[in-house]
Amino acid sequence: MSGIISPSILSADYTNLERDVKLVEAAGAEYLHIDVMDGSFVPAISYGPNWVKQLRPETDLVLDVHLMIVNPERFVDDFADAGADIIGVHVEATPHIHRVLQMIKNKGVKAEVVINPGTPVSAIESVLDMVDQVLVMTVNPGFGGQKFLPSTIEKIAQLKVFRDDRGLDFDIEIDGGVNNETIAAAYEAGANVFVAGSYVYDKVDPAAKIAILKELTK
Repeated sequence: MSGIISPSILSADYTNLERDVKLVEAAGAEYLHIDVMDGSFVPAISYGPNWVKQLRPETDLVLDVHLMIVNPERFVDDFADAGADIIGVHVEATPHIHRVLQMIKNKGVKAEVVINPGTPVSAIESVLDMVDQVLVMTVNPGFGGQKFLPSTIEKIAQLKVFRDDRGLDFDIEIDGGVNNETIAAAYEAGANVFVAGSYVYDKVDPAAKIAILKELTK
């Protein structure tokens, strides 16, 4: 299974966002990662549903919306209606993870459960049969430009074994510190969707960076 590249607009040029989105789309990226932060679950604040609504008619990329917000059930409908293709919610952010995932599925959107570096895979085992994607945070959420945490590789491998043993069918995504030096080990462990922000959008040559990541995950 070839890797799917999901550039994060958190590292794009906001004053030229349409240009930066078109650039990675032309370069062969399949997804566009949109980090939604509320200043509570993580310290930073970022996009709301209107960002997704504005981006939707501008690109055919899969809009991969990652909700880093407390009680994400409050905003599932808003982001789904805005045009999200995938909505990811943190198990740490709500006491009702099963219900939130149900809400996402009921809106006809792919559901993703997310775990932080300090959260074990066992915390999400009970909902793995209802998700389309699992996101393993390979840095602590909330800030771009952090270094990849090698300890997260084991969680990727655990998820792959769990998926294969139970005959499930979810993608394994990673987010944080993804570059040409870290992607191969995660891919070998079982990850197949890769969020890349600062590595892609470092103003040198985003298209070339995407080509490198895709070559390393064939």
